[in-house]
Amino acid sequence: MPNPALPFDPAFEQIPDDEAETTRELAETMRGITEKTYADSGHAIRSVHAKSHGLLTGEMQVNAGLPPELAQGIFAQPASFPVVLRLSTNPGDVLDDNVSTPRGLAVKIIGVEGERLPGSEGDRTQDLVMINAPAFTAATPKKFLSNLKLLAKTTDKMPGGKKALSAMLRGTEALIEKLGGESGMIKSLGGHPETHILGETFYTAVPLLHGRYFGKLSVAPVSAELTALTDAPVDLKDRPDGLREAVSEFFMANGAEWEVRVQLATDIEKMPIEDASVQWPEDESPYVTVARIRVAPQSTWNPQRERGIDDGMAFSPWHGVAAHRPLGGVMRARRMSYEVSSDFRGERNGCPMREPRERVDL
Repeated sequence: MPNPALPFDPAFEQIPDDEAETTRELAETMRGITEKTYADSGHAIRSVHAKSHGLLTGEMQVNAGLPPELAQGIFAQPASFPVVLRLSTNPGDVLDDNVSTPRGLAVKIIGVEGERLPGSEGDRTQDLVMINAPAFTAATPKKFLSNLKLLAKTTDKMPGGKKALSAMLRGTEALIEKLGGESGMIKSLGGHPETHILGETFYTAVPLLHGRYFGKLSVAPVSAELTALTDAPVDLKDRPDGLREAVSEFFMANGAEWEVRVQLATDIEKMPIEDASVQWPEDESPYVTVARIRVAPQSTWNPQRERGIDDGMAFSPWHGVAAHRPLGGVMRARRMSYEVSSDFRGERNGCPMREPRERVDL
């Protein structure tokens, strides 16, 4: 029998005295990366997960009959919500797709009611920001900041932001040593095989409140057409936008379904909040399905979607309801960075960010 879900206790969050300074430095470093790529390209893009590979619209259906510990927040009762999905890759430059980098999925759930998180008052959305790994690359905001500074320093030292980042991501152990030894950030940014992005399972990697409880969320492919693409190779040679083309080709002929799953914490020692690098043991608390996302065949890349979603929307775990407040230092520290990034992009691109209140039709 599974262990019972652990109710959230505010004492589980431990905020260091210098976290405000770390948060400020993190936002400044991300702003620097964004300014560098803007200077190179003339178009403001995200400092991380900058390149989009698919912009999708669909529906999320919350399951009926969930047990009380899962029927929390936006999953409290059966309901259907319009969603927007953005598939992406790192880092803060738009690189050719044969430069292997981690994959991301951002989901914007529309029509959500409930007490709002600070800064999102009046909105009706809940964002899930995910990567294709069950834990984060850095344990703490300070470690994340040091990794990000190394990335920014490397980009600045090499002529041409795009070429610099490409060289780094394809780089050798000699380059890593020259920059000061091993770097988890460099290894994580350069270690992904050339496989189809639609076969990936995505995770929040760091926890959020789940009503009275807390846990991590996952979005996993379940339709046969998607699961067939898990670990499936994709030819990216001489195809700088190969992943985007692969996503577009798929959705011209197919729909897709994913399950939304929740892993509730059952043991604060084995499933900590403040160490984002810990993978929570699934044998003690498995991911359990709470909803399903369905997407019909559609165009996943066109000028209207590029302008309306890629440029016109920001995705942040702080866009949401209090029942799903992000937890832990990495989540707290990234809040300012998300805000700075979206403000910068809106100003430079002349396309202010907006939160949709109803189904998006682009």
